[in-house]
Amino acid sequence: VAVACAEAVICGLQHGEGHKIPVRSILCCEYCVRKGVATMIIELDMNSSTPIYVQLRNQIVMGIGRGELKLGESLPTVRQLAQDIGVNTMTVNKAYQILKTEGYIKIDRRHGAIVSDNIDMDIVFREKLENELELLLAEAAINGMDKNDFLSMCNEIYSKIKVSGDSEPKTT
Repeated sequence: VAVACAEAVICGLQHGEGHKIPVRSILCCEYCVRKGVATMIIELDMNSSTPIYVQLRNQIVMGIGRGELKLGESLPTVRQLAQDIGVNTMTVNKAYQILKTEGYIKIDRRHGAIVSDNIDMDIVFREKLENELELLLAEAAINGMDKNDFLSMCNEIYSKIKVSGDSEPKTT
């Protein structure tokens, strides 16, 4: 079940109104997905040139990576999430379909969307990762970042990632 985040409650806006909340110097919609004790915050920048379905996909992947969404955990239904974040159901459906294609979630008509419990790195993902890292490294080098700073930043960010209690990501 997704509920309005604390900021929405504080500013007096009702949940699901598609309101904008200033966070980190940008306008974004921020919602908390609460499941038991765990909370996952989904931030969507409605002014970004990045499509909402891509932002939603990225936020769910980050939630899995940080351990906020556990392997085997159910996600909100397409309708529920769309209503809660104030977007069209097709937007959520498109994000879920991409996540399914990439192997991050499984979709079952009876149980809805569930975080996949066997996310493995295949050759296609490895090639995509290498290409994206190469681009990031080129941009960092162009902007004056040296190798040690880049690797230090990578290590710092990687230390925050934890998939369902694992200390290392799965590989095949």
